[in-house]
Amino acid sequence: MERSTIPYARPGQVVGLFGGSFDPPHQGHVHVTREAMKAFGLDRVWWLVSPGNPLKKRGPAPLVQRMVAAREVMRHPWVEVTDIEALTGTRATADTLAALRRLYPQVRFVWLMGADNLAQFHRWKDWREIMDSVPVGVVARPGDRISARMSPAARLYAKYRIDGQARHLLGRAQAPAWCFVNVPMVDVSSTELRKRGGWSDGVLPE
Repeated sequence: MERSTIPYARPGQVVGLFGGSFDPPHQGHVHVTREAMKAFGLDRVWWLVSPGNPLKKRGPAPLVQRMVAAREVMRHPWVEVTDIEALTGTRATADTLAALRRLYPQVRFVWLMGADNLAQFHRWKDWREIMDSVPVGVVARPGDRISARMSPAARLYAKYRIDGQARHLLGRAQAPAWCFVNVPMVDVSSTELRKRGGWSDGVLPE
């Protein structure tokens, strides 16, 4: 593993981790990232562009294609697009988090997700290990608020939920800790963009 390809973070920084296939990346991803940075008081956000999603049967577009597109879409001095899962050889989020904690023992990580992911979070490999190891910031997306709030993960970890008014404290909280925030929403999905065509040729649909 080449150290130059690993993102840099200073000891004590709070880094939000936003993982996904980004197939393709879009303004919804950008919106969630920016809102999460403001809501949870993050110093940095790393996009973890996954080699593949274990929960999806169909493989995504080539990693290089998705990385290039993600860097075109997400332009912010505090956000870095990474392929760190390809470098660490991990696929499941729990394994990736364990690898990152070994690489950055003095960095505070926050796992970021849309409310749609919280709704099916209990299907993820070692999902309770994720909740128990890092704070989790959940950003509302269209149509997923009720299902997310009523999800097995939300119910089981209800007593560890941080009130929205204290959301800026999430990054310094000790896990388990999670916070759900409602923000102005952008109703767009990678699935819809793929249906419009063009993405398989490396072109983002308008």
